[in-house]
Amino acid sequence: MLSEILKTNVLAIFAHPLLQIIILTFLPFLELRASIPHGILIAKQPWLLVFFTAVITNIILGLLLYLVLDKLIELLCKIPFIKKLYTAYIIKLQKRIHTTVEKYGEWGLAIFIGIPLPGSGVYSGALGAKILGFTWKDYTIGCILGVFIAGIAVTIITLGGSAIFS
Repeated sequence: MLSEILKTNVLAIFAHPLLQIIILTFLPFLELRASIPHGILIAKQPWLLVFFTAVITNIILGLLLYLVLDKLIELLCKIPFIKKLYTAYIIKLQKRIHTTVEKYGEWGLAIFIGIPLPGSGVYSGALGAKILGFTWKDYTIGCILGVFIAGIAVTIITLGGSAIFS
């Protein structure tokens, strides 16, 4: 009896369209590239609600990822061998490409995050920004711009495709 009640309530929670959008947005390689089409085409939610739910969730995800990576690197660098590798490769890379990062900065990161292709997005954007030495402020700006670019592109493609095929 209790297991049936729990099972029914848990399934009901996951049946909520906005929660589905949030969960899909949190999945690596899918993010809002999957959650926006799902929300509009399958869950039949208003496109503006889907857009803002997915975009806000994706921005929060990106910022959390950057912070977690920061703490993870800090923790791992307490191990002498890893600190030596990190210093030998990552710090040298950051110094070598500093001028390129300064030249393209947040806009380069935003375009990378914003292009709705597999392998781009806030997961790879956060990792790349951390490796390339982006500051929190620069990453935040690039992340927000990039997520809005991706959200707008995916929404337009979804609505346009839906209109063509309906």
